[in-house]
Amino acid sequence: IYHKEDGVPGYRMMCDYLKQSNIFYSCTTIYSYMKELGLRSIVRKKKPNYVKGIANKVFPNLLNQNFKVDAPNKVWCTDFTYLPQKGGTMRYNCSIIDLFDRSAVATLNDSHITAELAINTLTIAIKRHKPGKGLILHSDQGSQYTSKIFNDFCVKSHVQQSMSKAGCPYDNAPMERFYNTLKNEYFNLYSFHSLNELDQGIYDFIYVKYNHTRPHSYNGGLTPYAARYAA
Repeated sequence: IYHKEDGVPGYRMMCDYLKQSNIFYSCTTIYSYMKELGLRSIVRKKKPNYVKGIANKVFPNLLNQNFKVDAPNKVWCTDFTYLPQKGGTMRYNCSIIDLFDRSAVATLNDSHITAELAINTLTIAIKRHKPGKGLILHSDQGSQYTSKIFNDFCVKSHVQQSMSKAGCPYDNAPMERFYNTLKNEYFNLYSFHSLNELDQGIYDFIYVKYNHTRPHSYNGGLTPYAARYAA
């Protein structure tokens, strides 16, 4: 399991992977075994302290760091991240996760970070999951999310916008955690020879491994989709 998962699992995650195969040991036992075998998980880099930004056009923060939701498709979070390539080129990812089970409901890469990328990602999520009117979409105060074109699209789609305080990643912590997982458990471990290879790899990791295979501590060790169907 350790080598198949590229050295990612720590002892807690290893326990969850073993449970998927109906093998049950305490976390203390697994910790001892992994220490004896010299198996160490990937250590995530700590986020630097944030610097409070200057607010632009702001929507109220409807979450106030309360990230627990009692049903699917009621509250989604979204953000962008950078995917630097060899030679200095840049790829950008926009993703949306459902706070109910932390599943990724949409993800999309592009060569530019724009409001159109945010709209296209949200369009994918809405078409696939068909949320009811009043869905809350939480984001930071990035210009893509405060733009008129994105605001108008949300109104047309019956989506309520919610925003973090300027420069405060803690207000959108689930997205920070999601991208931390993407970078540390996949993107930083591989080299990509083409944009198509990068895009397909990112989509496969998020839609297949992250949603259906990887245990998630928020779900008590269940994958996001297993947690959704168990609810």
